[in-house]
Amino acid sequence: MSQDLTPDLLLRAYAAGVFPMAESREAEEIFWLAPERRGIFPLDGFHISRSLRRVLLREPFRITTNLDFIGVVTGCADRSETWINATIFALYVALHARGRAHSIEVWEGDALVGGVYGVALGGAFFGESMFSRRTDASKIALAYLTDRLWQGGFRLFDTQFLTPHLASLGAVEISRGRYGAMLEKALRLDADFDRAGAVPTPQELLQRKTQTS
Repeated sequence: MSQDLTPDLLLRAYAAGVFPMAESREAEEIFWLAPERRGIFPLDGFHISRSLRRVLLREPFRITTNLDFIGVVTGCADRSETWINATIFALYVALHARGRAHSIEVWEGDALVGGVYGVALGGAFFGESMFSRRTDASKIALAYLTDRLWQGGFRLFDTQFLTPHLASLGAVEISRGRYGAMLEKALRLDADFDRAGAVPTPQELLQRKTQTS
Protein backbone atom coordinates (compact mmCIF):
# COMPACT_ATOMS: atom_id res chain seq x y z
CA MET A 1 0.00 0.00 0.00
CA SER A 2 2.81 2.43 0.82
CA GLN A 3 4.05 2.44 -2.78
CA ASP A 4 0.57 3.42 -4.01
CA LEU A 5 0.02 6.14 -1.43
CA THR A 6 0.35 9.57 -3.08
CA PRO A 7 -0.37 13.12 -1.92
CA ASP A 8 -3.48 13.20 -4.12
CA LEU A 9 -4.79 9.96 -2.63
CA LEU A 10 -4.09 11.30 0.86
CA LEU A 11 -6.16 14.43 0.15
CA ARG A 12 -9.03 12.32 -1.18
CA ALA A 13 -8.88 10.22 1.97
CA TYR A 14 -9.11 13.29 4.20
CA ALA A 15 -12.09 14.52 2.17
CA ALA A 16 -13.77 11.17 2.88
CA GLY A 17 -13.04 11.37 6.62
CA VAL A 18 -10.16 8.87 6.61
CA PHE A 19 -6.53 9.32 7.70
CA PRO A 20 -3.40 7.12 7.61
CA MET A 21 -1.14 5.79 10.34
CA ALA A 22 1.74 3.36 10.65
CA GLU A 23 2.34 1.00 13.57
CA SER A 24 5.80 2.45 14.18
CA ARG A 25 8.62 4.46 12.66
CA GLU A 26 10.11 1.29 11.14
CA ALA A 27 6.83 -0.18 9.88
CA GLU A 28 6.37 -0.29 6.11
CA GLU A 29 2.64 -0.97 6.13
CA ILE A 30 0.17 1.89 6.42
CA PHE A 31 -3.45 1.50 7.52
CA TRP A 32 -6.48 3.79 7.31
CA LEU A 33 -8.61 4.97 10.21
CA ALA A 34 -12.12 6.43 10.47
CA PRO A 35 -12.90 6.33 14.20
CA GLU A 36 -16.44 5.88 15.49
CA ARG A 37 -15.84 8.86 17.77
CA ARG A 38 -13.91 11.82 16.41
CA GLY A 39 -12.02 14.53 18.26
CA ILE A 40 -12.51 18.13 17.11
CA PHE A 41 -11.59 21.58 18.38
CA PRO A 42 -14.44 24.09 18.26
CA LEU A 43 -12.45 27.05 16.94
CA ASP A 44 -14.40 29.48 19.11
CA GLY A 45 -13.93 27.35 22.20
CA PHE A 46 -10.19 27.08 22.84
CA HIS A 47 -9.66 27.36 26.59
CA ILE A 48 -6.85 29.59 27.82
CA SER A 49 -6.36 29.10 31.55
CA ARG A 50 -5.11 31.88 33.80
CA SER A 51 -1.74 30.19 34.08
CA LEU A 52 -1.42 29.87 30.28
CA ARG A 53 -2.48 33.50 29.92
CA ARG A 54 0.32 34.53 32.27
CA VAL A 55 2.82 32.49 30.28
CA LEU A 56 1.67 34.07 27.01
CA LEU A 57 2.02 37.58 28.40
CA ARG A 58 5.57 36.84 29.54
CA GLU A 59 6.40 36.13 25.88
CA PRO A 60 8.97 33.39 26.57
CA PHE A 61 8.73 32.09 22.99
CA ARG A 62 8.74 33.33 19.43
CA ILE A 63 5.96 32.02 17.18
CA THR A 64 6.26 31.47 13.42
CA THR A 65 4.21 29.81 10.70
CA ASN A 66 5.53 27.48 8.00
CA LEU A 67 9.12 28.47 8.77
CA ASP A 68 10.38 24.98 9.63
CA PHE A 69 7.73 22.46 8.63
CA ILE A 70 10.25 19.61 8.39
CA GLY A 71 11.58 20.49 11.84
CA VAL A 72 8.08 20.27 13.32
CA VAL A 73 7.35 16.89 11.72
CA THR A 74 10.76 15.67 12.88
CA GLY A 75 9.98 16.83 16.42
CA CYS A 76 6.63 15.04 16.34
CA ALA A 77 8.27 11.80 15.16
CA ASP A 78 11.11 12.05 17.69
CA ARG A 79 9.59 9.90 20.41
CA SER A 80 9.78 6.28 21.48
CA GLU A 81 6.40 5.44 19.93
CA THR A 82 5.29 7.18 16.75
CA TRP A 83 2.93 6.50 13.85
CA ILE A 84 5.06 8.65 11.50
CA ASN A 85 7.13 6.35 9.31
CA ALA A 86 9.30 7.39 6.35
CA THR A 87 6.43 7.20 3.85
CA ILE A 88 4.09 9.33 5.93
CA PHE A 89 6.88 11.81 6.64
CA ALA A 90 7.58 12.22 2.92
CA LEU A 91 3.87 12.58 2.09
CA TYR A 92 3.36 15.49 4.47
CA VAL A 93 6.49 17.21 3.24
CA ALA A 94 5.10 16.87 -0.29
CA LEU A 95 1.75 18.31 0.81
CA HIS A 96 3.57 21.21 2.47
CA ALA A 97 5.39 21.93 -0.81
CA ARG A 98 1.95 22.13 -2.46
CA GLY A 99 0.66 24.55 0.18
CA ARG A 100 -1.68 21.93 1.63
CA ALA A 101 0.14 21.21 4.91
CA HIS A 102 1.08 23.87 7.43
CA SER A 103 2.93 24.24 10.69
CA ILE A 104 3.13 26.52 13.70
CA GLU A 105 6.58 26.70 15.27
CA VAL A 106 7.49 27.68 18.84
CA TRP A 107 11.04 28.95 19.31
CA GLU A 108 13.18 29.64 22.34
CA GLY A 109 16.00 31.71 20.91
CA ASP A 110 17.17 29.72 17.88
CA ALA A 111 15.93 26.39 19.25
CA LEU A 112 12.70 24.84 17.99
CA VAL A 113 10.98 23.77 21.22
CA GLY A 114 7.44 23.02 20.10
CA GLY A 115 5.03 22.97 17.23
CA VAL A 116 1.99 21.52 15.52
CA TYR A 117 1.23 20.63 11.92
CA GLY A 118 -1.68 19.47 9.81
CA VAL A 119 -3.41 19.46 6.44
CA ALA A 120 -5.77 22.12 5.05
CA LEU A 121 -8.59 21.28 2.67
CA GLY A 122 -11.38 23.75 2.00
CA GLY A 123 -12.50 25.04 5.38
CA ALA A 124 -11.27 21.95 7.24
CA PHE A 125 -7.94 21.58 8.98
CA PHE A 126 -6.77 18.10 9.93
CA GLY A 127 -4.39 18.32 12.86
CA GLU A 128 -1.80 15.59 12.63
CA SER A 129 0.61 15.88 15.52
CA MET A 130 2.34 18.25 17.91
CA PHE A 131 5.38 18.19 20.15
CA SER A 132 6.77 20.12 23.09
CA ARG A 133 10.28 20.38 24.50
CA ARG A 134 9.34 23.11 26.97
CA THR A 135 6.43 23.45 29.39
CA ASP A 136 3.33 24.85 27.64
CA ALA A 137 4.99 25.02 24.20
CA SER A 138 2.40 22.75 22.55
CA LYS A 139 -0.49 24.57 24.27
CA ILE A 140 0.79 27.87 22.95
CA ALA A 141 1.19 26.38 19.46
CA LEU A 142 -2.44 25.24 19.57
CA ALA A 143 -3.63 28.63 20.82
CA TYR A 144 -1.99 30.34 17.86
CA LEU A 145 -3.17 27.65 15.45
CA THR A 146 -6.84 27.87 16.47
CA ASP A 147 -6.68 31.65 16.14
CA ARG A 148 -5.10 31.43 12.72
CA LEU A 149 -7.65 28.91 11.49
CA TRP A 150 -10.57 31.04 12.67
CA GLN A 151 -9.12 34.18 11.09
CA GLY A 152 -8.51 32.25 7.87
CA GLY A 153 -12.11 31.09 7.52
CA PHE A 154 -11.70 27.48 8.68
CA ARG A 155 -14.66 26.04 10.55
CA LEU A 156 -13.57 22.47 11.27
CA PHE A 157 -10.43 21.57 13.21
CA ASP A 158 -10.13 17.78 13.29
CA THR A 159 -7.91 16.37 16.04
CA GLN A 160 -8.68 12.75 15.07
CA PHE A 161 -8.81 11.51 18.67
CA LEU A 162 -9.70 13.19 21.95
CA THR A 163 -7.00 13.05 24.62
CA PRO A 164 -7.20 14.42 28.18
CA HIS A 165 -4.66 17.08 27.18
CA LEU A 166 -6.80 18.26 24.25
CA ALA A 167 -10.01 18.06 26.29
CA SER A 168 -8.49 20.37 28.92
CA LEU A 169 -8.04 22.97 26.17
CA GLY A 170 -11.60 22.74 24.87
CA ALA A 171 -11.58 19.85 22.40
CA VAL A 172 -14.64 17.61 22.29
CA GLU A 173 -15.66 14.24 20.87
CA ILE A 174 -18.45 13.78 18.33
CA SER A 175 -19.96 10.87 16.44
CA ARG A 176 -18.69 9.76 13.04
CA GLY A 177 -22.01 10.81 11.50
CA ARG A 178 -21.88 14.32 12.92
CA TYR A 179 -18.25 14.63 11.91
CA GLY A 180 -19.13 13.62 8.34
CA ALA A 181 -21.81 16.31 8.15
CA MET A 182 -19.44 18.96 9.50
CA LEU A 183 -16.71 17.85 7.11
CA GLU A 184 -19.00 17.99 4.09
CA LYS A 185 -20.01 21.55 4.99
CA ALA A 186 -16.44 22.66 5.72
CA LEU A 187 -15.08 21.32 2.45
CA ARG A 188 -17.35 23.72 0.55
CA LEU A 189 -15.68 26.73 2.18
CA ASP A 190 -12.77 28.70 0.74
CA ALA A 191 -10.44 29.10 3.73
CA ASP A 192 -6.85 30.29 3.62
CA PHE A 193 -4.18 29.52 6.23
CA ASP A 194 -2.29 32.70 5.28
CA ARG A 195 -5.30 35.03 5.30
CA ALA A 196 -4.64 36.04 8.90
CA GLY A 197 -1.34 37.65 7.93
CA ALA A 198 1.36 38.27 10.52
CA VAL A 199 1.47 36.33 13.77
CA PRO A 200 -0.44 38.33 16.40
CA THR A 201 1.13 39.56 19.61
CA PRO A 202 0.07 37.72 22.77
CA GLN A 203 -2.13 40.71 23.66
CA GLU A 204 -3.85 40.57 20.25
CA LEU A 205 -4.27 36.81 20.52
CA LEU A 206 -5.87 37.03 23.95
CA GLN A 207 -8.18 39.81 22.83
CA ARG A 208 -9.35 37.73 19.87
CA LYS A 209 -9.91 34.70 22.06
CA THR A 210 -12.05 36.81 24.40
CA GLN A 211 -14.14 38.01 21.46
CA THR A 212 -14.73 34.54 19.95
CA SER A 213 -15.26 32.50 23.14
